Amino acid sequence: MRFKFHKVLLKKRFPLAISRGVRGDSYNLFLSCEKEGIIGWGEAAPGKNENAESVEEIESQLNILMAEGTENKTAQQVNTIAKDRGIAPCATAALDIAIWDWKAKSQALPLHQLLNIPLPSVPTSITIGINPPEVVKERIPLMLEGTTVKALKVKLGAPQGIEADQEMFTQVVESTQNYDIKIRVDANGGWSTSDAIFMMKWLADRGVDYIEQPLEQGKESELKYLYHNRPLPIYIDESCRYAEDVAKWAPYIDGVNMKLMKCGGITEALNIIQAAKRYQLKTMIGCMSESSVAIAAAASISGGIDHIDLDSHYNLNPDPSSGAKMIDGVTTPDLVPGHGGILKPEYYA
Repeated sequence: MRFKFHKVLLKKRFPLAISRGVRGDSYNLFLSCEKEGIIGWGEAAPGKNENAESVEEIESQLNILMAEGTENKTAQQVNTIAKDRGIAPCATAALDIAIWDWKAKSQALPLHQLLNIPLPSVPTSITIGINPPEVVKERIPLMLEGTTVKALKVKLGAPQGIEADQEMFTQVVESTQNYDIKIRVDANGGWSTSDAIFMMKWLADRGVDYIEQPLEQGKESELKYLYHNRPLPIYIDESCRYAEDVAKWAPYIDGVNMKLMKCGGITEALNIIQAAKRYQLKTMIGCMSESSVAIAAAASISGGIDHIDLDSHYNLNPDPSSGAKMIDGVTTPDLVPGHGGILKPEYYA
């Protein structure tokens, strides 16, 4: 295969603030792999937690991984090599996504059909970051008006404490009264155990669907204090990177959130889904700062997943890619061979 890298600036409509900081415009690395006249597309979004904070780091690590050779290796073999070599999962994701795209295109099949996965049918959440109430009041109509959005994920865990969370969430409820949407909450590990116990009850009383990552990564042993008599289902995100992490916390959670950038791509995401099924856990699939290339890849495997958070491309202005659109609230991949996502030619020609 012949590989090419493309560095592209992703410009956001709104910066996303979570408990750990604020994410604005950022560069992603796109990877094209060509063989027999067929091109597969992949994408990597850098991240500190993913062990590669720049596209330059990702490109360097991909060169190391590709030096091992990908020809005549299965996707699982490449995934295993990447783990053994300590390759950043967001870098592995770019290669894995591109290889799966090429494989599906080579067989003239949409990726979901190649993997025998149905098309997604669960509406995606769109995300509002941590903001003061006055910003929430202004932003929610901009995010929801004229759309088919059916669910809103609210980021909490404000550094200012749970009082700030309560003020923000109260405004969210008020500002969404005229919209028929479900509300769920992601604390991104921003709460102490005692605050999490209090906030879960407070949020349950206000109709929230579930809570995601209530405790900081590294504090998973305290999940047991939240799980007993929990008023909301508990999903973990940062606490579950690979399939082997599922068993560690299965007794104290209701589900796991996988992200292609966090786990290393489609191959490991499929492993996580199988692990979750073994422990009778629910599944969720999310995203980071990604365009339609990585979102289309994730959407291609999201049929049958319980909760969907594939929305980062809706916050881009413009999206340099195409391949995933909202249809009646559902993030749906284009029905073409491959995962459907491509980098638009004006960004690399």
